[in-house]
Amino acid sequence: MYTIYIVEDDQTIANSLKKHLESWSFTVFCAGNFKEIFEEFTSCKPHLVLMDMTLPFYNGYHWCTKIRELSKVPVIFLSSSADNMNVLMAINMGADDFIAKPFDLHILTAKIQALLRRTYSFTPRSELLAHKDMILNIDDGSFTYNEKRYELTKNEFRILLTLFENKGKIVSRDALMNRLWSDDCFVDDNTLTVNVNRLRKKLEDAGTRGFIGTKKGEGYIV
Repeated sequence: MYTIYIVEDDQTIANSLKKHLESWSFTVFCAGNFKEIFEEFTSCKPHLVLMDMTLPFYNGYHWCTKIRELSKVPVIFLSSSADNMNVLMAINMGADDFIAKPFDLHILTAKIQALLRRTYSFTPRSELLAHKDMILNIDDGSFTYNEKRYELTKNEFRILLTLFENKGKIVSRDALMNRLWSDDCFVDDNTLTVNVNRLRKKLEDAGTRGFIGTKKGEGYIV
């Protein structure tokens, strides 16, 4: 079933939305730390975001822009400031819809369902993986660190993806080689070392050091 992330600092509204949407079998997460909205977003991997415009620390425009840098997940703005200027700004920032407060829960649900059908009936879901302040974008094979995006080669992406999928666990060299070259009869073990070293250099150039650890005789770990 679909997952919805609610970014709303009015707990009465947030709890009412959560209870109602869960009754429609949605999985619902409510924002808990308004300084770390993007981190929560990448953690819960929602199919849709409900975003209030006025929030503590940073407004909804800021967070919508951050989400749009890496994801096409649908965003619906909820706000009592529904004048034309705010609606236009929300759409220009990447929002898919704008609903004025107060709103009818059933109408909101119908809009959510329609947007989810349009988004996921024809296109695959955007996938982001996060670990140690780094975000790996499965859609385009890139990673983001310190708000900057970096391209990866096919092999670099496969290595990093395998490590992300097993974060906190040691991944053997054999497992990585099978992931990278499963269709080849033989690959020199040194080829993996070269690829890992190139990936490490790229990560270091991005500003992170020691992101990929080595367990001698066992493999690699992030």
